[in-house]
Amino acid sequence: MTYNSLSFAFFGTDEFSIIVLEELVQAGFIPSVIVTVPDQPKGRGLVITPPPIKLWATKHDIPFIQPISLSDHSINFQLSSAKADNFQLFIVASYGLIIPENILDIPVKGTLNVHPSLLPKYRGATPIESQILNGAKEVGVTVMLMDAKMDHGPIVAQKKIISEGMVSATILQKKLGEEGGRLLGGVLPQWVSGKLEARAQDHAEATYTKKLTKANGEINFSDDPYKNFLKIQAFEGSIGTYFYVESKRNGKRERTRKTRVNIKAAEFKGGKCIITRVVPEGKKEMNYSDFLLGFNI
Repeated sequence: MTYNSLSFAFFGTDEFSIIVLEELVQAGFIPSVIVTVPDQPKGRGLVITPPPIKLWATKHDIPFIQPISLSDHSINFQLSSAKADNFQLFIVASYGLIIPENILDIPVKGTLNVHPSLLPKYRGATPIESQILNGAKEVGVTVMLMDAKMDHGPIVAQKKIISEGMVSATILQKKLGEEGGRLLGGVLPQWVSGKLEARAQDHAEATYTKKLTKANGEINFSDDPYKNFLKIQAFEGSIGTYFYVESKRNGKRERTRKTRVNIKAAEFKGGKCIITRVVPEGKKEMNYSDFLLGFNI
């Protein structure tokens, strides 16, 4: 067997998953099947939309399955249909569903996860956003052997990166995804051959991140300007950030009607968070200066 013919299933969903997988493919590791989440309704029209990695799988002619849950018997049947019994490894990167222990233990070499933080720091669903919000200067990516607990398993490899500071979530996601994919591709031969051992995390040092809601994206201009800027950078590409303005009529504010303004871009200069691009509710994207002139606030 050559390591480039390693038989594995890849569990993923979003752009981070794709970035990791593309690095693996460049290293010669191509999944036998991709496991992803079902298509979901999105946008105001609630249009049924496939996850990004499903589109990637279709484009590259790789089989995929979309189980609703991994806790019932149907996933075992689907994995069996995909010849999972012959898989040596499962690889997970930003999958989105809880994977039960009986699924993690199917492959003989276990299930490896690419997590975009230096575990045990920033366990949970939003490590990229949380590192930006905290202004972390030292970020990184971890390859770990998954167990039944969230981001709890022993560490196979880590790559530390010094943050350039004030980057957006999209930029940091790309950087960590690329580094994570390269790191994983580099250690897979040693892991499969048994030459590499995982080491337990220091669980006493663990920190946790929280899931985000749209409400977390509201900007309060009375808050610290740098924290507001980090918030804009952190939520770019996910929940986004916004503020409300009260419209005017005849010089008086209409307090019963507010307009939501989505923030698309900002910069931090001279101790100030300077918004540069916005999308007012029901309108197209524009310069913030044009919005101020046109809205008369």
